[in-house]
Amino acid sequence: MNGYFITFEGGEGSGKSSILKSAEKKLADLGFDVLATREPGGIEIAEKIRDIILNPAHTAMDARTEALLLAAARRQHLTEKVLPALAEGKVVLCDRFVDSSLAYQGFARGLGIEEVFTVNRFAIQDLMPDMTLFFDIEPKKGLARIAENKDRERNRLDLENIRFHEQVYEAYQYLMSKFPDRIQVINADQSFEQVESDAVKYIGSYLNNK
Repeated sequence: MNGYFITFEGGEGSGKSSILKSAEKKLADLGFDVLATREPGGIEIAEKIRDIILNPAHTAMDARTEALLLAAARRQHLTEKVLPALAEGKVVLCDRFVDSSLAYQGFARGLGIEEVFTVNRFAIQDLMPDMTLFFDIEPKKGLARIAENKDRERNRLDLENIRFHEQVYEAYQYLMSKFPDRIQVINADQSFEQVESDAVKYIGSYLNNK
């Protein structure tokens, strides 16, 4: 594997998805061979699983079912898109990966971080990101952004109460302490331009030092 796998993480309304799209272009302009993708999704099969998971009508979905569907989508996305790109030496920017499952299903859903990690180790065969950017913003501020953004996709996670999102945030704090060498923190409570600049700087510095 010759490429680099960089993931973007954060709670709802952190802005990571918008920053990823912008960072892809900025890094390409700097001469890097970049591929941007997302989870769940990124390929046809995984996008169909995404529709099932995030459909607001599917409120009866069991937490373990949700975790298993995400792991299945992750596996297919990995084998069909991410691993081939890494083999070609590309810089893969992925909107969410295993950390999201650990935070959302492992902690906020109460399934257990280690239990969810075990399921995902089987799915990813222990492939972890080279670097992860966590876009840090208080849950209330992130949700307020969503409320203001009329164009944003509305999904089943938007139906959760504030406590759920606070637990997701708490889980990310734990993951930052568990993986301090991998996870870099970006202050997402700034202007888009500043957050974008910080993200590109972190990634560019990492890649140039390799």
